[in-house]
Amino acid sequence: MNGTAGELVIDTHDLSRRFGPVTAVDAISLRIRRGEIFGFLGPNGAGKTTTIRMLCGILRPSSGRATVLGHDVTREPEAIKRRIGYVSQQFGLYSDLTVEENLDFYSDLYGAADGDYKRQLLDAYDFSDKRRRKAGDLSGGFRQRLALICALSHRPELVFLDEPTAGVDPVMRKELWDLFYRMTEDGTTLFVTTHYMEEAERCHTLAFIFGGRIVLHDAPGKVKGLLADRDIFEVRVAYSRETIERLARAPGIETVNPFGNVLRVIAGKGAYTLEGLHGLLGVPGLAREAVQRSESSIEDVFVNLTQRIRRNEKEAARRPA
Repeated sequence: MNGTAGELVIDTHDLSRRFGPVTAVDAISLRIRRGEIFGFLGPNGAGKTTTIRMLCGILRPSSGRATVLGHDVTREPEAIKRRIGYVSQQFGLYSDLTVEENLDFYSDLYGAADGDYKRQLLDAYDFSDKRRRKAGDLSGGFRQRLALICALSHRPELVFLDEPTAGVDPVMRKELWDLFYRMTEDGTTLFVTTHYMEEAERCHTLAFIFGGRIVLHDAPGKVKGLLADRDIFEVRVAYSRETIERLARAPGIETVNPFGNVLRVIAGKGAYTLEGLHGLLGVPGLAREAVQRSESSIEDVFVNLTQRIRRNEKEAARRPA
């Protein structure tokens, strides 16, 4: 693996992309170092895919600048493509080809016909007894593994993984993340998009994009610490829109996030005691222990941040021009 640990592999300054009157990515700045697992989070339509396409040298930026592995994305896109891997949700595996045939195809495509290395990949990713199985007969988790080793066949230094564990069971998800960590030990850098917040906590650094803008960029531990000046409550109660709306309207409450039969409630520091919040719920027969204090999570931070941005945008839209 070329390069040294800690060096910048992605460096962007005010990178933007516009499609006519629509600004899909708005002046983002990122610094990602070799050997990191970088988590790129945000709702659908926030600008994640557009950003990745620019960093891969596929889409030309409208303004700003970016280097990937030392190459300028505008002037040297082909040099970037030779040194990166990309695994999308719909990676183009050929279902009627065997595991080995798929790997051979992508190795030839990248001009990386190294038989010993291909055998090492098959063994390392538990395909030694599945070489002749058709890709279409593999489970979802093993199809993701196969897509990964096909993308690794030319020894890329940076790999983009677009929701790599979507639709994969929890056991295989853990195994895939074990593989990701193994890759970083060799100096490979991973740029990961995910909607699973427990996966976000596994990343070394995170960035949250919303409305085309980076609104948060830090280590997971520091992200969770952003709610240290709020109180977090967990309420176990049957889902009720009326209850959620009552809480959301109450003074001092910033966020109410339903998750099955649990409400995650974020309030200003000291605004409510356990008893006070229990009384505010107004649910007959609700046990007192149904309301508990909790530690903040990454999901709490992102939901809280998103709702505050939306409230601010609504307030700005109501102000006279």
